Amino acid sequence: MERAELLRKASLFEGLAEADLKDLASELSESRYRAGEMIFHYGDEATAMFIVAAGQVNIHLPGEQSRRISLKDLAPGEYFGELSLFDRQPRSASALATTDVVLLELTAETLSAYLAQHPGAAMPILRTMTQRLRETNTLLSTRAAKDVVQELNKSLTWTDKLADRIAELNGSWAFIVGLIVVTAAWAVTNARGGDTFDPYPFVFYNLVLAVLVALQGPLIVMSQNRQTLKDRAQSQTDFQVNLKNEVNIETILRELAEFRAEVNERLNER
Repeated sequence: MERAELLRKASLFEGLAEADLKDLASELSESRYRAGEMIFHYGDEATAMFIVAAGQVNIHLPGEQSRRISLKDLAPGEYFGELSLFDRQPRSASALATTDVVLLELTAETLSAYLAQHPGAAMPILRTMTQRLRETNTLLSTRAAKDVVQELNKSLTWTDKLADRIAELNGSWAFIVGLIVVTAAWAVTNARGGDTFDPYPFVFYNLVLAVLVALQGPLIVMSQNRQTLKDRAQSQTDFQVNLKNEVNIETILRELAEFRAEVNERLNER
């Protein structure tokens, strides 16, 4: 994939004009890492962002006893480390090459020189950064735990609710007993001979059962697909809750370790 195409896939540069993309792409440098090699560590000096040209990269937080807290797995076309272009603060996470990777590197100096020559490109970049900061603030300021099933149920139409009720009824003893009772009553009523509505072998009743079976299949599948969607949403929420809890616990442990070190240092000074 061409460098300009990779830049276009990165949301940070999606507002740039085609000519600006090509000019910026020509300034990128290429770097390669082997599988298992660290690209940078948490707390390292940050001077550049990276775009994944090939391979896979894992972004994680270091944990106690070498236990990583995985934040995200990146594929070709995705980028990371973009905050270093603006605040020059230490890295807020670590990056590991999970496969052999090819990265395109954009340094802060290169971006500054580029924006000095192309001032019109600054606004799309700042607009994208602002949007990402708002999303982060929303995530941190709201509860990650929520009843996703209840929220999905609120958006169901009356046809969706009807399909769920029918699927629920089909899987109950009430449906089985009711069907047996109706079949027995139909047979007794129409097997007496004479001028009956549906004499033996109950052709009309067989037709009704066939139509019922034909309708049951799609309705049950619709309900199962909806249940799968609910399970997937619940799993995503559980992941966000667990991730937020792990990050908060890791932060508390780190601050506690710093507090203990400061206390021990003051005690030793006495």
